Amino acid sequence: MFTPLAMFPLESALLPDEDLPLRIFEPRYGALVRDCVGNGDPFGVVLISRGREVGGGDSRCDVGVLARITEHADLGSGRYVLQCRTGERIRVNEWLPDDPYPRATVRIWPDEPGDPVTPAQFLDVEDRVMALFERVAAARGAQFPGRDVLLGSGRSDARDAGERLYALASRIPIGTADRYAVLSAPSAADRLAALREAVDSVTEMVKFQLSE
Repeated sequence: MFTPLAMFPLESALLPDEDLPLRIFEPRYGALVRDCVGNGDPFGVVLISRGREVGGGDSRCDVGVLARITEHADLGSGRYVLQCRTGERIRVNEWLPDDPYPRATVRIWPDEPGDPVTPAQFLDVEDRVMALFERVAAARGAQFPGRDVLLGSGRSDARDAGERLYALASRIPIGTADRYAVLSAPSAADRLAALREAVDSVTEMVKFQLSE
């Protein structure tokens, strides 16, 4: 089932269960805030594939996340400061006219069936991330927090593998394209592969930079 939804295209790829602070000054997004606050509705966030956030005329990706306003401050003259939290992944079916703000029909997109992600596979990608952090720390002569702090591994966690991979990806300094690859991976196994590739790419880049 496809649902009409207010949309907020951004120049960054958001993952589920992340904080999203926003400063609103464009009239169209001021209208979006007033509607969402007044109705208690979420809005969708998608990555801009080409163009800018301000002024419209952008090209937009078709996979994003829901976002819910948790706090807001009205600064007057149509300006707002928001604290939002992202939620479920969504897929855009059709973009509607930007009147009075971007809108689209969307559906919630849960992970599709696929090969299971085993504890050993998850541990392997965590080990790759820790090796990356340790390499950077050694180069800087710094001491990073322990594994549980960096990766959140010490918590009792009942989430499934797909959600845990989102959480791990949100803690790693990977680029926008890699974050979008993690977000748009159809299944948990595909997400694992995308995250492993992203970590390996960042590791190779760090190795090159440290060798110069």
